[in-house]
Amino acid sequence: MERDLAVRLDGVGRRYGMGGAWVLRDVDLGIRTGSLVRVEGANGTGKSTLLRLLAGIDAPSEGRVTGRPRTAFVPERFPAALPFTAVGYLTHLGRVHGLTRGTARRRATEWLERFGAAGYARTPLSELSKGSSQKVAVAQALLAEPDLLILDEAWTGLDAPARATLDRAVAARTAAGGSVVFVDHDPRRLLGLADETYAVTGSTLNRRTAHDTSGERRQLPTVLIEAQGPQGAELPPSVTETAVETAPRTSDGTAHLTVPRPHSDRVLRELLTARPPWHVVRVSATTGEERKHEVCGEEL
Repeated sequence: MERDLAVRLDGVGRRYGMGGAWVLRDVDLGIRTGSLVRVEGANGTGKSTLLRLLAGIDAPSEGRVTGRPRTAFVPERFPAALPFTAVGYLTHLGRVHGLTRGTARRRATEWLERFGAAGYARTPLSELSKGSSQKVAVAQALLAEPDLLILDEAWTGLDAPARATLDRAVAARTAAGGSVVFVDHDPRRLLGLADETYAVTGSTLNRRTAHDTSGERRQLPTVLIEAQGPQGAELPPSVTETAVETAPRTSDGTAHLTVPRPHSDRVLRELLTARPPWHVVRVSATTGEERKHEVCGEEL
């Protein structure tokens, strides 16, 4: 498997029952470390099946899944009829993820507070409203800080402050180098932030091109990254795909990249960890922004 992939699907297909119709077929997909990936498609096209395969909840009928890291999953439907209180359930799941009891309980309490559900910490899951149950479902996936976070309609049922909290949590996961794959019925969800977007059509998975999503990215605030590469070195493909504008390299090998601000941390990480690495000369706000800073001599 490629060094920077969190998980990879090769020739994966899934059907239910012998001779059943294929829900997915011939899926080749690599989820890059630190990336945000959106999956689109009409109801019943296999989006949830794909997420379950990525999360390891379901097994492929053909093909293989390799390299799955520490993974957390928010299903479309949360099994609320479990014999736990909200904080008890989160503490239990934290222990399953390898946290100590004290750490699991502390993080459970913190995430309930962030989602505005601290008042229901000792309420049995079966007595929670749909919205509160969804907050618990999301919290259980976030408290262990997974390397791969899978979200199946995770925003559904959340109130506006909780949706905003989840938006911030997704950004924090990718900034920390984690990968996030999500499905959501709202096309405006995390608009322009996805590093890659895929559409399930029939039983096939198709990647939307950079041209398809460039309009979304141009709506975001941007930063200018100046980076100097080794002689003859090409920019990493993932960097050129993310940039909304790339100026021709200067005579000293410096490239000027205009990238959406939410993607800048990942672009910098990929430049600095490229083989051979790039030297980041400067990162500055583009027109209309007041802040400017320089990163000099930063090289791995």
